Amino acid sequence: MIEQWQRLFPGEDAVGGELIERYSEPHRRYHTLEHLAAMLRVVDEHADLADDADAVRLAVWFHDAVYSPFATDNEEQSAQLARGRLGTLGVPAGRVEEVVRLVRLTAGHAVAGGDRNGALLADADLAVLAVDAAAYERYTVAVRAEYAAVPDEVFRPGRAAILQKLLDLPALFRAVPARAEWTARAHENLRREIRTLLGAP
Repeated sequence: MIEQWQRLFPGEDAVGGELIERYSEPHRRYHTLEHLAAMLRVVDEHADLADDADAVRLAVWFHDAVYSPFATDNEEQSAQLARGRLGTLGVPAGRVEEVVRLVRLTAGHAVAGGDRNGALLADADLAVLAVDAAAYERYTVAVRAEYAAVPDEVFRPGRAAILQKLLDLPALFRAVPARAEWTARAHENLRREIRTLLGAP
């Protein structure tokens, strides 16, 4: 992963190393280096869809840099970390603020029309919803592990409500050319998980 980081900042390993350590924290089961790498692959594959692909890549690196399962301000803390660290790396102020904006966007994945950077970032973050059934099962197991302290009777309806909100979005994916196929697979995965969570047939 440090090589991926150094594509953006050749020879830099202090901030990159810090981020890798953050994504390697022992309490993480889904919000890990694997998630980071998967998002970067989506951005790299579809970089032409963004107005500033490197800003999107930086937002990927920072979007879950601060992560506690029970905190409500992870994205804001991550955005502020991005502002501080990117400032020390000499990133122009305009790009820093774009990265901060993008990191905050991942809190709800609300993307305005014409926001090409935001659309690609949101698609990369939600791409896990559109994987095959086996990979999606591994994702759900990892998410449950992050919330292991929450009893089933609380976790199941809460998780189901979150998934229903995703199902209700007018557009789950906005940028990738295969968004129709991604959406179909994601909806199937989401509906199946909701049925499992609520014990429905």
